[in-house]
Amino acid sequence: MKVIVINCGSSSLKYQLLNMEDESLMAIGLVERIGLDGAQLKHETVGKDKQVIVTPMKNHKDALKVVLDALVDPGHGVIKSLNEIDAAGHRVVHAGEKFSGSVKITDAVMDALEECIELAPLHNPPNIMGIKAIQELLPSIVNVGVFDTAFHQTMPASSYIYPLPYEYYEKYGLRRYGFHGTSHRYVSERAASILGMDYHNMKIVTCHLGNGASATAVLNGKSVATSMGFTPLEGLAMGTRTGDLDPAIVTYLMSKENLSIQEMDNILNKKSGVLGISGISSDFRDIEEAADAGNQRAKLAVDVFRLRVKKYIAAYAAVMGGVDAVVFTAGLGENSPVDRKAICEGLEFMGLSIDDEKNNVRGKETVISTDDSKVKVLLIPTNEELTIARDTIEILGTL
Repeated sequence: MKVIVINCGSSSLKYQLLNMEDESLMAIGLVERIGLDGAQLKHETVGKDKQVIVTPMKNHKDALKVVLDALVDPGHGVIKSLNEIDAAGHRVVHAGEKFSGSVKITDAVMDALEECIELAPLHNPPNIMGIKAIQELLPSIVNVGVFDTAFHQTMPASSYIYPLPYEYYEKYGLRRYGFHGTSHRYVSERAASILGMDYHNMKIVTCHLGNGASATAVLNGKSVATSMGFTPLEGLAMGTRTGDLDPAIVTYLMSKENLSIQEMDNILNKKSGVLGISGISSDFRDIEEAADAGNQRAKLAVDVFRLRVKKYIAAYAAVMGGVDAVVFTAGLGENSPVDRKAICEGLEFMGLSIDDEKNNVRGKETVISTDDSKVKVLLIPTNEELTIARDTIEILGTL
């Protein structure tokens, strides 16, 4: 069984082709600048040289046609016919309260995703375009939607309801939804497997730390609390997003600076976070380099980020009544021994201890806590695409 996994952005498209008989990666690629000048596909078939194909692509359908042509190309392709593809798994950011798990895409599901556009106006439209494009180009295969929000649908109401007039939840769906759900699910399940523990009898805090960052409390295999909220703006300090903020600051700044709603939204989402504090970059590598060179604002940005993550780990241990494991994943979580150590310092009271030698690793599954640490700490590279492909195969098996 071969599954193509599709992840569409506004002007980009990431994909993987996997052979699910042994869960092996067959091909991977990225299309950039869809609808813009200089559109190109970077395609790699496992075991062959990378290919860069520059060609006009006015929309996602054009982009997917280029991708499918690359997969069957006699020179750098990996399959002889598109008929070898059995199903497509699609990453969809927002499903609101409509789905608590992955589903086969039907007309009713598409209608539901359209209704959620106002909750994710930047993400859901390109996700929907990708589904429609595959439906046109490969009309005989099954399409499955895997939702970023689905894993967090197990949160109790006390975790997702905001202390606003309840009518706003009833009228507009104003509540915590959470994001990065596929990543949090994958690494929490993987942590249980690595430790040889029962996933459904564990307390795990997962930390997805990249330019976008979030933490989740996973109790007995279910998300019971997560840091991102109604939008991905809430929670940890991020590359360009504020994270948690006194809401009165928004109206105060709008008044003082005479800002429009759009201008304020742009500040909160694109000019804040570690970029806003440091004034240097949203890339943690640049900021940490400047901090090491003595830049005090860069050091402050790093300290704010680390403190926020530390607070959420401790808070989620309290939510679950303890913690068995803490997991670091995503770009920064997987590749920064310094940040992992700094975040964990001060959590010794929880029975957590980092082994400096084990922690000196990047991008490799590793238990980085000391042998006698009561709380196990792990580095686990995330693999959302494999999770999407697994869900797709599972859905196929129920049809």
